[in-house]
Amino acid sequence: MLRQEKPILCMEGITKIFPGVKALSDVNFTLRQGEVHALMGENGAGKSTLIKVLTGVHNLDGGTILFNGKNIEPKSPLDAQNIGISTVYQEVNLCPNLTVAENIFIGRQPKKRGSIDWKLMNRKSQEILQRVNLDIDPTKLLSSYSVAIQQMIAIARAVDISAGVLILDEPTASLDDNEVKQLFKLMRKLRDEGMGIVFVTHFLDQVYEITDRITVLRNGKLIGEYETSELSRIELVTKMVGREIDEKEHSKQNKRVGASLQRMEENFLKAVGLGKKGTIEPFDLEMKKGEVLGLAGLLGSGRSETARLIFGIDKADDGVIQVGEKEIAAMYPKKAIEQGMGFCPEDRKKEGIVGELTIRENMILALQAKRGMLNYISRKEQEEIANKYIKMLQIATPSMEQQIRNLSGGNQQKVILGRWLATNPKLLILDEPTRGIDVGTRTEIQKLIRTLANEGMTVLLISSELEELVACCDRVIVLRDRSPIGQLCGEDISESIIMKTIAGGGKNVS
Repeated sequence: MLRQEKPILCMEGITKIFPGVKALSDVNFTLRQGEVHALMGENGAGKSTLIKVLTGVHNLDGGTILFNGKNIEPKSPLDAQNIGISTVYQEVNLCPNLTVAENIFIGRQPKKRGSIDWKLMNRKSQEILQRVNLDIDPTKLLSSYSVAIQQMIAIARAVDISAGVLILDEPTASLDDNEVKQLFKLMRKLRDEGMGIVFVTHFLDQVYEITDRITVLRNGKLIGEYETSELSRIELVTKMVGREIDEKEHSKQNKRVGASLQRMEENFLKAVGLGKKGTIEPFDLEMKKGEVLGLAGLLGSGRSETARLIFGIDKADDGVIQVGEKEIAAMYPKKAIEQGMGFCPEDRKKEGIVGELTIRENMILALQAKRGMLNYISRKEQEEIANKYIKMLQIATPSMEQQIRNLSGGNQQKVILGRWLATNPKLLILDEPTRGIDVGTRTEIQKLIRTLANEGMTVLLISSELEELVACCDRVIVLRDRSPIGQLCGEDISESIIMKTIAGGGKNVS
């Protein structure tokens, strides 16, 4: 039950500007004593930037932060920690080669006559662990415990340091259902003791299970602050994605004439019980030849994780993949390429381009991997490939020998597309292929997707742009909280139905 306590933390008019980008614009955020407050928003909303400003990673460009009524300006995470603001991140940032006690007291070990008082440190660690209901041996190495236990140890340390504010940044991302229940039990205990908890997550079910209030950000701006009990799921989704639901909206006419699902009878790929603990729940999936299959859902719903399992970037714990008549128990990228798959990742700068290489060199990477390093692609063939796709995709460049890092984001995306098209794939996985590129290029890529499918290629399209899914897809699978929850076909593929399904009021998986 929500306590009407006084605010422990007030952030007012927070502004943060990076070169060419206003990451936060006049944002307000208030945390009360004895509450769990969700900070929600899609990619680029400003959640991480707001947390980094609060914890001293970034300096303020505007606004004020009040902690217990006093103005503060943290200069570093350690400074914020000393003030009394503790953070626990998704990835446990402790030292696995040290004991639990050493991790809890790292940087603040109790001393006796100039040396560490090990007996006192171990005893105090036991007391701190008991506060979070952990009955473990503090003298054992951190690495001897599971990720979930390590997460609880990190929280125990943060709680001991905190002076009333605890920030949990995606703490449940690597936990299973039982581990999440244990964490929520602890969060309720801390809340009842008067702790103010900032809960950053993408899981809607968890937001409604554990939080008292919700603050929504979008594109660096404050959309609003709401009591969780008074904000419906569909309203939350609408505020996060910035699209109003029109009850009278009809799905757009599918532009793929002659490519109906009825004519797509032959499977290219089938996944059965595919899953990875802490990443995506086991799922079944079929992809037809010549089909554009969309994956919809909020950030963190499991869209990219699904694609990474299919391509073998991440190793599945359960299930098998069947390509045609061939069953593959363990998929990995080289095998995926050999089976006729291509993968354009979401983060093109980190996982796609090799900035120091030329357009030509970037474009032949996947084909060279498919053929094998001993079957070298001649310079003449490299140039033919580069010329073909520079013309086909209308890549704006003075030369194929231009370093790819010198191209615009849209043209870099086209080079990555050309790289995979050069392998003549049967399945092309596109993860946010039009993010961050201009409208003209976006339209070209969407047109290309439909053309490739009409020619018989299977396309798996992940997009946060609902309009893009409606325009391109024959079928859309909706995910929420790491699981498929709905499947839409034909006239059901509309922005309003997709949003309702994400929120929990749409079509069930059949």
